[in-house]
Amino acid sequence: MNLVKIPKILLPKKNIDYSKWSCIACDQFSSQPNYWAVLADLVGDSPSALNLILPEAQLNCDTSKKVIQINKNMQTYVDNGLFEEIQSIILVERTLNNGKVRLGLMIEIDLEQYDYSDKNNAYIKATEKTVTERLPARIDIRKNACLEMPHIMMLLDDKNSEIIEKLYNSRQDMQTLYDFDLNMNGGHLKGYKVSDSKSLVDQLNNIAKNNGNNEGNIAFIIGDGNHSLATAKECWNLIKQNLSEQEKETHPARYSLVELVNIYDQSLEFEPIHRLLIGADKSFIDCMAESMPKYENMSHITTVYNKKNYSIAVSQNPSDAIKDIQDFIDKYKNTHCGIEEDYIHGDNALIELAAKHNAVGILMPIISKNGLFDYCLRRGALPRKSFSMGNAEDKRYYLESKKIK
Repeated sequence: MNLVKIPKILLPKKNIDYSKWSCIACDQFSSQPNYWAVLADLVGDSPSALNLILPEAQLNCDTSKKVIQINKNMQTYVDNGLFEEIQSIILVERTLNNGKVRLGLMIEIDLEQYDYSDKNNAYIKATEKTVTERLPARIDIRKNACLEMPHIMMLLDDKNSEIIEKLYNSRQDMQTLYDFDLNMNGGHLKGYKVSDSKSLVDQLNNIAKNNGNNEGNIAFIIGDGNHSLATAKECWNLIKQNLSEQEKETHPARYSLVELVNIYDQSLEFEPIHRLLIGADKSFIDCMAESMPKYENMSHITTVYNKKNYSIAVSQNPSDAIKDIQDFIDKYKNTHCGIEEDYIHGDNALIELAAKHNAVGILMPIISKNGLFDYCLRRGALPRKSFSMGNAEDKRYYLESKKIK
């Protein structure tokens, strides 16, 4: 059983402008259509990953024609020979706008070993609850697509930095595959061909076998792109129904391209996503304070209403606290009609919006890197919108792709 394999990666040929080709993940700037309009003007008629995705900012309009065009664009790019294929792991060096460097490895993983349900015994698990309503539009694109372009970041528990960081220290001996500035304030991207990819795959699979087993331990968790990987899984489940056992082993859609990142990477910053409850009042806060489970070790969070702060005792474990808070919100909304929940980045933004809407604001705990793997093992996937890994501009950009037909 191998969770990881050497990928066959498609990269745009060198005559293509990589700065116009690469673009941010489709689920970013979903409430800012102007971002995507500016990007489209920047790209112009150049070949671009923008022509192969459907930004979520555009999901409110009729997407059927766009989906057909996306699939046509993929096949046209392949037929016109825009790609070169690299059978190798790629070491990715992403320099963020703040100057910090995030490292990753482009690898393929076996979708048979991944499960996005809340609780399961899979080796690869989702960190956040998958909102199944978000899958159909993505499935519509992928089911007839010849390519996949992932924005998935999979997390490795390597506190001693023995894998990716150690490899990065010998990058001077590697071939540079790309080196360019990302558009729209995305920073800089550089990629190195890992010559001894087989040894690295063996090392990662050994880690997976040691850390994960079917009794419930975890090899890897999905930090970003949960819905993208869930889409790949659902499409694979449909495809494999018509395949022989031998065909299932080698079909390209069984394996998905991801970037593997050490959860302890110094650039990887977990930020809270706060809750705004429009239509809730002080009675919500009182009920929440009474309803939170009691733990041996307790901490406190701050809630805001009518320009006043209220302290509520929650679990000292941030992951458990987030789960308990979201469970309470969901239960309360079921019995109190007319309450609208929104997800807010930034303390000041939450306070301002709570005052503007005369709403309740909940300043959520910050996820602990030390506790995330443990939480996913004990309690399964976290609630939706539990944390954000960095700013929107820092999210993964599409560049690499692979054939799935």
